[in-house]
Amino acid sequence: MSGQHPTPQVWSAIQSAARSISRRRFLGSLSIGGAAALLAPAATPTFARASLHTLSLLDANIAAQAGASYTLPPLPYDYAALEPHIDAATMRLHHDRHHATYVTNLNNALANYPDLQGRDIVDLLYHISDVPEAIRTTVRNNGGGHLNHSIFWAIMGPTGGGQPIGALLDAINTAFGDFAAFKAKMTDAATKQFGSGWAWLVLDGAKQLQVISRPNQDAPVMDGLAALVGVDVWEHAYYLKYQNRRADYLAAWWNTINWESVGKRFDQARGA
Repeated sequence: MSGQHPTPQVWSAIQSAARSISRRRFLGSLSIGGAAALLAPAATPTFARASLHTLSLLDANIAAQAGASYTLPPLPYDYAALEPHIDAATMRLHHDRHHATYVTNLNNALANYPDLQGRDIVDLLYHISDVPEAIRTTVRNNGGGHLNHSIFWAIMGPTGGGQPIGALLDAINTAFGDFAAFKAKMTDAATKQFGSGWAWLVLDGAKQLQVISRPNQDAPVMDGLAALVGVDVWEHAYYLKYQNRRADYLAAWWNTINWESVGKRFDQARGA
């Protein structure tokens, strides 16, 4: 048998087992299904239903149910709720056009791959290398755009601003020195992201906070990182109001963060 290749059925079983092991290792690094839990808005009753055995999203508006298409999650607040920091026109264009286009393109890419259509977006992107090469870039870009924006809407709110409290603030102080230093580091990462992309506060497998930046729509989950806070620095996120003044947009954006929601995501991701 040593010189024989496994049958397609055996090879499929091997790949399935490898994916399962990889998934368990990732979930173990977050203690409980943290990457999934990070997507549910703080007010969602299902927020605490993270499972040790699945990466399924907790928000039915974001998750693709078995055999179904991905859908655009509604904003959890009015288009004008983030005024004057982010204007209603930008929110409407950003959500209803840009995010919606990512969802449409993702569904179109998967149209001929029914075995991928029932997988939630976190699981799909975490295993991006399993996606057929013919559609991998499209899924990476548009699936990442869908996931990143779903997080973006959830971590902002009309009563945002200030700074976190409790365990999250303690972790930020430990990782960065204090909140002001963290804010400066995150702003710097967003400012220096060349072209389109994002800056993120993430929790890694060692349960340590990091500030990272990623180009285009690359999602932190592809690197096994749980996204807590993300700021979109694509020009469509701010150009109607701020034109080329990215720094002004970033300064205003800090006033929109819902730290209560972020704190709950942090607790979920670290297994508190």
